[in-house]
Amino acid sequence: MPHDPFDWIDEQAQARRRAGLVRALRPRAADSALLDLASNDYLGLSRHPEVTSAAAHAARRWGAGSTGSRLVTGTTELHAELESELAAFCGFEAALVLSSGYAANLAAVTALSGRDTLVVSDAANHASLIDGCRLSRAETAVVPHADPGAVAKSLDGHEGRALAVTDSIFSVDGDAAPLAELAAACRAHGAALLVDDAHGLGVLGDGGRGALHAAGLAGAPDVVTTVTLSKSLGSQGGAVLGPARVIEHLVNTARTFIFDTGLAPAAAGAALASLRMLAREPERAARARTVASELHRRLTEAGLATVRPDASVVSVRAPSPDAAVRWAADCRAAGLVVGCFRPPSVPDGISRLRLTARADLTDGQIEDAVAVITGAAPAA
Repeated sequence: MPHDPFDWIDEQAQARRRAGLVRALRPRAADSALLDLASNDYLGLSRHPEVTSAAAHAARRWGAGSTGSRLVTGTTELHAELESELAAFCGFEAALVLSSGYAANLAAVTALSGRDTLVVSDAANHASLIDGCRLSRAETAVVPHADPGAVAKSLDGHEGRALAVTDSIFSVDGDAAPLAELAAACRAHGAALLVDDAHGLGVLGDGGRGALHAAGLAGAPDVVTTVTLSKSLGSQGGAVLGPARVIEHLVNTARTFIFDTGLAPAAAGAALASLRMLAREPERAARARTVASELHRRLTEAGLATVRPDASVVSVRAPSPDAAVRWAADCRAAGLVVGCFRPPSVPDGISRLRLTARADLTDGQIEDAVAVITGAAPAA
């Protein structure tokens, strides 16, 4: 008799249950009373009336969807306006908006590399950069985390095209990449630098202009960056920013741009409204950093193993995957939502709670969150 072609799925599901690594979707209510320290809404703009009104206005004017690929019918005047203002705000020559940050990273890595390219990738890079390396069919060298010397060593002796890829702020522990040193290593070897600034835009740099701006690399002819519109800008989508010739190259070669439906107008309108608000209210970026520092200080003083944040991500380490899951569940029961990261999502095998500092958190909410986290903390 023929065997069931999906028996292997059941076997893998059983293995996940034995390892305590089962994941499940948890729909949330629109009016939840829980205090949220799990989302990436760093500036607290996803529900701001100005942002939601802009989304509704864009949908009414341009329609619920973009209706097709951006090269066919999916580009609106709104998309072009967002790209122009985003590039100008971050200090780059041009920008290209895609349907997600994941798609932006796939587009940038694959379009800027290929079989004849060496790609040097940080060991702690986001999955989208890793997948971009795999899809690029380039020779990929994975180097130790945040190690410019290792990048330089990998580039030594390579005479063809080369590209180094890194997050600016790593999403698990919230630590920053040494961007200036990485750029120097790349320039010494004629390599380009691609930086995923998903967690830097809106938090780092002058008025939230991003980690590249803070490092003095914005607008450099050998540097390209990607951002998401779904974190600090509280919307949806992603973008690639860089020299105009790079962006033109992506328009003509990046498959996740050419063959994907364009970003919905509502998301583009919301992102543009958030960007303009950030330009008017640059203090939001500083407040997000202050909240992160305060969470780190208080949790560290309480004896928890907390990693010093370089932006808005605060990582609190747990003794085991099961302990991390119980800790997050106990926090939720006490009215606080926190992220729970465990293998295989964390390459170092260390489970932790992942907290996101938001600019709109009050001092009282910070105090309440610290009390819940420390009160629910598992024994070491």
